[in-house]
Amino acid sequence: MIFGILAALGLLLGLLPFFGWLNWLFVLPPAVLGLIFGALARDRGAITLSAVVAVLGALRLMLGGGFI
Repeated sequence: MIFGILAALGLLLGLLPFFGWLNWLFVLPPAVLGLIFGALARDRGAITLSAVVAVLGALRLMLGGGFI
């Protein structure tokens, strides 16, 4: 759950103009770790939060041209 919260905070910064590159460093890696650890702990809330943050971060990268 901690990784999902940290990724969500990074996502808030990454949504600002000119800060989309933060998604590569502070959003996607913690979100993926949150998905892995949430699955190992069988924590549904952590999995959901991390999945939503990862999808929003990837969407922001696609819209900004940083992820095709």
